[in-house]
Amino acid sequence: MLRYRDGDVAAFEVLYRRHKDPLFRYLLRLCRHRAAAEDVFQDVWGKIIKSRDNYRPTAKFTTFLYHVARNCFIDYIRRNKRHGDTADIEPDSQPHGADCPETLVEKSLARRRLDAALKSLPEEQRDVFLLHEEAGLSLDDIAMITDCKRETAKSRLRYAVGKLRAALDDTPETA
Repeated sequence: MLRYRDGDVAAFEVLYRRHKDPLFRYLLRLCRHRAAAEDVFQDVWGKIIKSRDNYRPTAKFTTFLYHVARNCFIDYIRRNKRHGDTADIEPDSQPHGADCPETLVEKSLARRRLDAALKSLPEEQRDVFLLHEEAGLSLDDIAMITDCKRETAKSRLRYAVGKLRAALDDTPETA
């Protein structure tokens, strides 16, 4: 980001390529609607571009990026004054190599169970879990992004993981 701030346009392409997929997955699971996630995703990168001249490295770039993303999500909710619960998350459309049909079905079912379990989490726990798992951020970074203490972030993550495990373990096996 410092290179981009100093005029290296190619540095932005590197940032975008490096962070676009985890950022979009985070927003998709946070928004739970593909169209909303796409809108917020565009807002985030627009704000990153606009903040180029004023960027100061007070934390890692990923911390800055996900802080902007979270704020854009909150702004999106405020603008739209509605945030429905119907999921619009599309599973990967391309099969992975030599996976047999049974494996693809199992993966699809597991993905749906995880999405439903994530949806059932309180928003603060879901946010911390997604920042940790999708973005790979540390507890210190998550605490900074969510404006809470490290121990609060740690507790939210622990509760989220426990609830997800319980929800996924309680899922009945299909024959």
